[in-house]
Amino acid sequence: MLILAVSTALAACGDADKATTAGSTTPAPTSAAPSAVATSAAATPASSPAAGAATDKQVCEAVKKASDEMRTEMVKVATTGDASAADFKKILTGLEQKVTTVASTGDGKLADALRTFAAEAAKAAAAADPATAADNPAFEKAGKEVNAACKAAGVSVNL
Repeated sequence: MLILAVSTALAACGDADKATTAGSTTPAPTSAAPSAVATSAAATPASSPAAGAATDKQVCEAVKKASDEMRTEMVKVATTGDASAADFKKILTGLEQKVTTVASTGDGKLADALRTFAAEAAKAAAAADPATAADNPAFEKAGKEVNAACKAAGVSVNL
């Protein structure tokens, strides 16, 4: 039941961004450190970052990569049949760390939405049942705000 709840909550993360996967670089291993996400954002050509901040498009591309990595980990956990609260805690903690790192490279509304999303991921990770905790309206709303901001920047992210 735990796997079903998290899989259902996170399954919506996967379909909309497949169209933008073609042409992206080969994803880093799922064990990549959060700094790899920031490096990815820095490697994307900038259109006009303000005061050294990454553009919204760069930030969204890095968020998409972090989301894809989380989804890959989620599939691994779900397919083993031995998913535990510790597994979901690890996945959500990793996502929170990567999103926080990415948020620090940007500014404005998108960075604020990312910080809110990261805070919700951290709350869910800290819960006794992280999978169930992740399935809540505040987490969903935070994800939708990031999705909308990234869509406006031309990147399809589905958190």
